[in-house]
Amino acid sequence: MIRANHGCTHFIVGRDHAGPGKNSNSEDFMVPDAQELFRSSTKTKSALRWWISSTWSMCGKGPVFTRQRSARAIRFWIFRAGTAPPSARGLEIPEWFSFPEVVRELRRTSPPRSNQGFTVFFTGLSGSGKSTIANALMVKLMEMGGRPVTLLDGDVVRKHLSSELGFSKEHRDINIRRIGYVASEITKNGGIAICAPIAPYTATRRSVREMVESFGAFVEVHVATSLEECERRDRKGLYKLAREGKIKEFTGISDPYEAPTAAELVVDTEGTEVDYCAQQVLLKLESMGLIAA
Repeated sequence: MIRANHGCTHFIVGRDHAGPGKNSNSEDFMVPDAQELFRSSTKTKSALRWWISSTWSMCGKGPVFTRQRSARAIRFWIFRAGTAPPSARGLEIPEWFSFPEVVRELRRTSPPRSNQGFTVFFTGLSGSGKSTIANALMVKLMEMGGRPVTLLDGDVVRKHLSSELGFSKEHRDINIRRIGYVASEITKNGGIAICAPIAPYTATRRSVREMVESFGAFVEVHVATSLEECERRDRKGLYKLAREGKIKEFTGISDPYEAPTAAELVVDTEGTEVDYCAQQVLLKLESMGLIAA
């Protein structure tokens, strides 16, 4: 009635129209559902034309759905709220879908995923090989061309972006969030950000992921080199100083490293060439549609 009063001429009633979902027992909150409520209502007589949508099923590949009606199949191109346009998934928008100007704008604002910005976020203990793999990956991506690539290495960021910060938990969190913000801006503007901090805390990494995923893909790579191997490689003697108590809150010794449990990729540099690890990251990016095969 409200929509009719505002000049609406047609109204579609979905299967779960404005439904709040299920309760803790996996039961629907709204019984009967919206369509049953509509059918039983005596207040539906108006100038609006009503249509009750049916169940849809996938028809072959791509965003084409089929609903059986009167012994014939009707094919529709369906977009749901929150679903990326087909152009963002590398699919061509059919000419009949909308006006040419709208289609051009969709293609501009939602380019194929292989043209969108994204962030590769390496995390691991000091000495695990994060920076080495990140540098190798940067070279490979730059050779491929197409998008600008920026490396946000932990030591470099500390020098130029967070020089006033110490190494307390609070300051380390601030440093990682700064890296995340810069990475999100790079991603938003269609570039590739490669980050290689220790980032020991799950909550902080999750916060960075949320920042980046507002604009593009976030690919977490856990460089899962063991603590023993990292200590063996310790050319700066940082682990030794930490075990002697001369460095406080050192990750892996006097401060915990919360290993990711759902990283997009896990690599281990023990006995593995750097180029091989970087290639594994490239293959992951390819499988996600972020770079062309």
